[in-house]
Amino acid sequence: MHPNAPRHSREHAHDIDWDALCSHLEREAELHTPALTQATHWLRDLLGVAGVRRALDVGSGPGVVASLLADAFPDAEVVAVDQSPALLERARTRSAGRIATRQVDLPDEFGRLGTADLIWSANAIHHLSDQQAALTALATSLRTGGLLAVAERGLPVRFLPRDIGLGRPGLQARLDAGNENGFTTMRAELPGVDEVEDWPAMLARAGLVPTGTRTFLTDLPTPLGLPAREYLHTRLARQRDQLGEYLNDEDRTTVEALLHADAPTSILWRPDAFYLTATTVHTARACAA
Repeated sequence: MHPNAPRHSREHAHDIDWDALCSHLEREAELHTPALTQATHWLRDLLGVAGVRRALDVGSGPGVVASLLADAFPDAEVVAVDQSPALLERARTRSAGRIATRQVDLPDEFGRLGTADLIWSANAIHHLSDQQAALTALATSLRTGGLLAVAERGLPVRFLPRDIGLGRPGLQARLDAGNENGFTTMRAELPGVDEVEDWPAMLARAGLVPTGTRTFLTDLPTPLGLPAREYLHTRLARQRDQLGEYLNDEDRTTVEALLHADAPTSILWRPDAFYLTATTVHTARACAA
């Protein structure tokens, strides 16, 4: 899974064609590469290079972080874990053979992961009905002294000023509110017991010792490059389709103007577009009993 991607539960994965989203998810993760590189360097500082013989990227998607883990821990076996064959194939291609892959259906097949010194999971746990059980299962796969790093929530993507000269000002905030309502609905519809999203506390309940939380900023100012603009165009189109019930007619018209590829109002061309978000990583260590 990948930072800030709007989607439904992995337990409802039949609702989404994950393979078809491969390019979009990869482009999203690539935008965050500088911040994710900082995160992997932080993990290296916490663990040391020699202390990691095997690392797992659980919910790896196209393998952007798995490749970064291979850079940070060059002597470790790095395994990208996902349910999508197309995403895992892309992970193998982009890593040029430096990582292994394993197709696993989570949470049912947590037991197939094997043990590791480092487990990374980004925006995957919140798609599972029992988040605490998922963290506990990952914790049991850690070797003594190993580290679990969970990237969850952070700050939503911002890419437009409050007043863009189209429609009613504040469109970005209303899109954010729609995303948050959709996320809340998704969590409410999952079976099982929900958890207060205190990630350090949940990691502690999983039997681990919290070792710190850090947030890493992705800040792409104006003028925004074309890859980021193309990603935002796809993201906006998905939001238009997913947030229909949260958008009034005026906001829908504004979104259509932002999506009009040949118009100067398009997110592909407008000079005020930027890209700002933050990825928050929570860590905890497996200590000897």
